[in-house]
Amino acid sequence: MENSWQEHHQGTTATLSTQESKTPAYDIAQIMGGLYGEGIIGLKGAFSREWVQQLHQDVLALYEDALQRPGGAVGRGPKRHYVEIHPENISGFIDLVTHPWVTTVCEAVLGPDYKIVEIGFDVPNPGAVNQPWHRDFPAPEDTIIGRRLNSLAFNLTTVDVFEDMGPFEIAPGTQWDLPDGFEHGMFPPKSLYPRYEARAQRKMPQMGDISARSALTIHRGTGNGSDKARPALVLGVDAPGGINAERHDLQVSRAFFEKLPESVRQHLTYRLVDTLEPIVQAHTIEGLMMGEA
Repeated sequence: MENSWQEHHQGTTATLSTQESKTPAYDIAQIMGGLYGEGIIGLKGAFSREWVQQLHQDVLALYEDALQRPGGAVGRGPKRHYVEIHPENISGFIDLVTHPWVTTVCEAVLGPDYKIVEIGFDVPNPGAVNQPWHRDFPAPEDTIIGRRLNSLAFNLTTVDVFEDMGPFEIAPGTQWDLPDGFEHGMFPPKSLYPRYEARAQRKMPQMGDISARSALTIHRGTGNGSDKARPALVLGVDAPGGINAERHDLQVSRAFFEKLPESVRQHLTYRLVDTLEPIVQAHTIEGLMMGEA
């Protein structure tokens, strides 16, 4: 198993904080090579531990609220939930979407007109078991025929991840696999499992680390044998022509919209509302809700 978390710096191994005024120069070729090659890249120490601790508290409160509402959280297997949220309900949203690495990765892979279409979080609780290997949605023609990535998923853990906490596992390079025999276009047949297990890498990021991946790269959550939950924030981004916004309901209140920098507004796909409405989770993944996970 590969447990390293790659850094993507150009000419330096120093970590970068959101407080630094200079925009770092990230290696575009390395970004493109990582996402078109292995299908996942990461940046260590993108945010301070204090920033992540506040995010963790925000996520815990939102999770508790979602569990009380019908349709507030969707099952992704036993003891595992996904919750879609409103951007303004986490205090660090603007920090996240304006981080120079995030914007550089989006522009490099998706182009200058990329759109943020989703923000939410996954929570594998104690007792969660191995998910089946899967993609988060069927591969679009842009990827199958055009061999182009038109979406990315950023992940940010809110806790330090250890081996027993059900770490995220990914099979590098499989974003290009044709979906022959895939159930719902997302779940490969078990005959392919040896291929994924031979390639599998378990990711164990620490608080402050962030990753970007193609959600088409075959992956799974593993069993959480610890007594701790492992929340992870999810930010979904599309290139022009991507359709993932149809699976989500990204709402922004008028009051929050007025506070957003223009550089953020132009990259949001959103529904402007006077008062935020509870989100009924629409992005269900049938094989993770009902399957043998």
